[in-house]
This record gives sequence, C-alpha cells and structure tokens, in this order.
Amino acid sequence: MKSNQDPKFALFASRMRAEGLPELFIRTFEYYYTQLVAGETGVIPEEDIEPVKDLPDAEKLSAQHAEIGKTHRDKIVFIKLNGGLGTSMGLRKAKSLLPVKNGLTFLDIIARHVLYHNVRLLLMNSFNTREDSLRLLQRYPELGNDIPLDFLQHKAPKIRQDTLEPVSWPENPALEWAPPGHGDIYTALVTSGMLQTLLDHGYEYAFVSNSDNLGAALDDAIFGYFIEGKFPFMMEVTERSEADRKGGHLARRKSDGQFILRETAQCRPEDVSAFQDVSRHRYFNTNNLWYHLPSIQQMLQERGGILGLPMIVNKKTVDPRDPNSTPVYQLETAMGSAIAVFPGSQALRVPRSRFSPVKTTNELLAVRSDAFLLTDDYRVMLHPERQGKAVAVDLDPRYYKLIDEFDKRFPDGPPSLLHCDKLIVRGDVIFKGHVVLHGEVEIINEDPDPYLFDEEQAALYLGHDHHHDHDHGRFLDV
Repeated sequence: MKSNQDPKFALFASRMRAEGLPELFIRTFEYYYTQLVAGETGVIPEEDIEPVKDLPDAEKLSAQHAEIGKTHRDKIVFIKLNGGLGTSMGLRKAKSLLPVKNGLTFLDIIARHVLYHNVRLLLMNSFNTREDSLRLLQRYPELGNDIPLDFLQHKAPKIRQDTLEPVSWPENPALEWAPPGHGDIYTALVTSGMLQTLLDHGYEYAFVSNSDNLGAALDDAIFGYFIEGKFPFMMEVTERSEADRKGGHLARRKSDGQFILRETAQCRPEDVSAFQDVSRHRYFNTNNLWYHLPSIQQMLQERGGILGLPMIVNKKTVDPRDPNSTPVYQLETAMGSAIAVFPGSQALRVPRSRFSPVKTTNELLAVRSDAFLLTDDYRVMLHPERQGKAVAVDLDPRYYKLIDEFDKRFPDGPPSLLHCDKLIVRGDVIFKGHVVLHGEVEIINEDPDPYLFDEEQAALYLGHDHHHDHDHGRFLDV
C-alpha cells in the first residue's frame, strides 16, 4: 500500500499517529479508506447469496458435549465487548455499570458468572469505558491476575462526505473520532499484545459477546460442540421474528457455499423486501461468537494482520445531535462478519433466551421486574412461569427514555410483571408501592401533572374489565 503517495490518506495517517494509534490499525483503516475512495459500498446483492435453511441446534446437543466443555474450562477466556456508553439512555459512563438486576450492574453479574464457572474474564474496553469498568472490577480480586483484565479497542477518524478528508470540529475535537465497529476486536487483540498473551498462558478458546446481553452465559454443551467440531470460528444464531426484519442475517455465498453475514447497510434498495423476509432469511447473528485462538492468529498472520472483513459505510453528521453539522462517513466492520473469512466456520442455532440485550429502558424495566430471575450461577433468565414468553413493555419516551427520569418514576422499584403480557404507558405516570399487573395493561395520563399509580389503583384496575376513568388517568384493558 502506498499511503505516502496518497496525499489525502497522508492527512489521516499523520492525525492517527499523533493520537498514538498503532501502525497495524492505520494500515487497516487505509485498507477500508482505499475501498471507499474507489467507490466500494460494501453492498452484498441478493443474487449472490442463498438463504440458510437448516442448522445444528444447541438444544439437541448431548451430555457428552457438555462433559467435553466442562473439562476444557481452563482453556477458555470469556470476552465481553464493553466499549459502549449508554448514551441512548442518557448515561455518561459505561452502560455495563447500570444496575440491572437485584441491585447488581451488568458487570457485577458478568464477574460473578465467570467466578462461579471458574473461567477467565477479559473486557474489550474503549477509552471512554476503561477507567470506570476496571474500578468496579476491583470488587472481585479473585478474578485472577495471570493476564490483564482488559484490552482497548481503537478509534477511527470520521471522513468528510464531500472531500473524503478528515473532518475538523474544533468546538469538540473528540467528535472527529468514531468507534470502528466491533470488527476491530481482531486488530485490537493483536496490537494490544493480548492475543499472544492468551496463547502464551494456554488459552485456546474465547467466547465473545456484548456486555449488555445477559443471555450470553457460558454453556458447556455449546463449548464442547465447538471443541469437538474443531471449528476455527462459530456464531450463535437464532430465528428472526417480525421485530428483527431490519437486523442483519446469515446467508451462504453462492460461489462457494461459505457462510456470510449481511447487515442492513450492505443491502441494496431493490433487495430490501428479500432482506426483510424472515421466512426467507431465517437466522440472525446474536453476536455470541466462539473463537479458536490459534486459528485466529494464523489467519491474521497469513493476511498481514488485516482479516479483510466486509466494510460497513455509515452516513452520519459529525455531531450526531446536530443534523446540520458536517456530513461524514464512519467506516466500520462487524466482528461476526469474520464467519466469511474462515473456511470451515460454523453457525449454531440457539434458543432466543441466549439473546436478551438491554438496549432501552423498556427492556430494562422487564429485566428488573420479577418476569426475570437471577439464577444461582448468575444468569438472567425469564421466569419459568412465563413459559418462554417475553413481556412487551412500551413506555412513553418523553418521560421514561432517560435513566434518571425513568428511575424517578419507579421510586419503589419495578411493578410485578410476572403475569403481565403487555404494558403500555402514555403520559407521566409514577408507580408507587408494590404494584402488581396482569394480562395486557394500558395506562394513559393526558394531564400534564404526573399520575400516581399505586397498589390501590392497580387493584381497582384489575377488578374491572371495563374502561375505568379517573381524574388524571384512563386505564384500558386492551
């Protein structure tokens, strides 16, 4: 690559070096920047792929698989992607530091889960999440010290859409940089020295998942299946529902039958209906991935440190809160797309319970409620009485979207949702005391003042099948 002969890329390279970014990451960014300049879009046309029909099923794995997994726990590291700030909920710190169940944060539950199973924990932090997250983990000195507790993901320059030069934003220079997507994990494992450290300490496998997905627990049978199959790379997938129409899906490349992942940004406008057809493209990536670390290292060495994952071009403005600020491109990659890089990679169908991320306060309320349990081995799962049926929560974003406002409206904790199928709240409603909800509940307050919904109101509501009007609120059985 001739970065010194491309004056525009030289601007990026000098800026990245000034930030102390490693040469391998700069070369990786150049690899994608060159594609962008050449007019590549990263699009995967429908005619080039085939739907995935049937896959091996985690729920049909044997006790023998579980035994294999159990005997190899000393060879696995549990990697959690922990780079995200909970900005969509109004947080200014790592999302994993949010209390999520029984007063414990995501990170508390993750730490206790790995300690219960006696496996090693490793975080992929960002510059924004590192300090706070490592401070919380000081509560768990027994997490071990043979390897560091974390490594850092990189940051990539944002690119002006009009000139393809680095964007400049003097009033807040931090906004000139963006996360490069979780596909950066492969580069970061190398540049941090962590991949070599893991191999030097006898770790052969990694289970990787998002820190906000508490369904991604260690599963000995899945681990045993991965070991037995000698796969270099395996992705857990689950069935897409209508709610997942816009999310990426698994497919096979027609040319060689290799598994690939196609994200929304890689879909042509004329292919949208096929992309969103959940009966055609049945499976989506849970972002629970299994790595055979020696295979990862070998492939990176063969490719000069650059796996060549498909590029995702995100069109944004330099200040995401200001739609009139400079339009930019953010070049990203998805870690799951590495399934296309490794010959012999596998996909495994898992139950939906292994994918339960908390992205909004709607999901947070459900998980904090008694509809979910915290098990003895620190897994968060739906209460058995719900028989696998999730509770649908839809809170008015004007009052509940941001965590501080949300918490104010549940001063005594979440209502009981164990026997509630759907909760819709419109307007400003404060839940006071031990409120128990059943069936499908809609609470509407059209008054500008908050409406106090307490045990008495809940009992009144549950005692009536008809509409029940109050001064402030209208409660409807829907």
